[in-house]
Amino acid sequence: MRASEAFPIVAALFRSALRSALRSALRSALWAGLLVAATGALVPVAHAESFASVIKGNDARDLATWGRRFEHGEGVEQDIDYAIRLYCKAAAKGDAAAQYYLGWIYAMGRAGERDDDLAAAWFYRAAQKNDLHAKRMLDRLGYKGRPRQEAVCLLSDGGRAGANGAVVGGSGRHAGRGGVRHVAITREYPARGRVVRMVRRLAPQYRLNPNLVLALIEVESDFDPHARSPKNGQGLMQLVPETAERFGVRDVWDPEQNLRGGMAYLHWLMRYFDGDLELVLAAYNAGEGAVERHGGVPPYAETQRYVRRIIKRLN
Repeated sequence: MRASEAFPIVAALFRSALRSALRSALRSALWAGLLVAATGALVPVAHAESFASVIKGNDARDLATWGRRFEHGEGVEQDIDYAIRLYCKAAAKGDAAAQYYLGWIYAMGRAGERDDDLAAAWFYRAAQKNDLHAKRMLDRLGYKGRPRQEAVCLLSDGGRAGANGAVVGGSGRHAGRGGVRHVAITREYPARGRVVRMVRRLAPQYRLNPNLVLALIEVESDFDPHARSPKNGQGLMQLVPETAERFGVRDVWDPEQNLRGGMAYLHWLMRYFDGDLELVLAAYNAGEGAVERHGGVPPYAETQRYVRRIIKRLN
């Protein structure tokens, strides 16, 4: 065969091989894309928007899967309270995996302080469905028989989620002449960025709702880590030197140290005022001494406006 006759044959073979390779690559890319979309490993998903959509679902396994994603930040911003609310709805539908995951969160202190009794209550429910991991965790915790603690969905701020995943109790209550009024934190704070991510990571360690902390930071400093007030409040959470020293903040201008100091103070105030959010906010602004002297929110225009501004951002 002459070279001039062989060339078209070789070219045809080359084109055929190229088409085959391209089809194979396209199939691989398609399957990879489907896998990524299914796992959420590389597909960024809007945080609040995705939660608002998936919490409406009724498939227990799907709810539990999304709970895992929010718990570990897989394709969405990590949010332990969103995870708990999704698990809570799935658990109410009888999903043993969601019940186990709730037990693990409370056993590991991922939503605040470790709570073995609450963990055991959830592990017990999963164990009733023959979940072997849950049975082993009950043995490890030393629980025999039905735990005395009720299996509830406790959020990082001390509030609760109901069987439908909705917040049924906020982080504070106001005891006034008309009785007890719950101040529920029901709105997702819309800001994004490094400080927001840091707050959402740190707040559960202090049993605080991150949306509360973010609303307070906006009002205090408008997210400026270099802010200084006329009263010498410094940094993101406007710590005065006495408060910074009280809660072990060495560098008040370091954003993480400032956040930790401010959240430690907020946590202390929540315990001191028994979760009364209005009193907590008033004390953060005017000092706990002023709240005690006046028996409630002090009659200072600045403090009353401060409390209203923050609560307005929460519900």
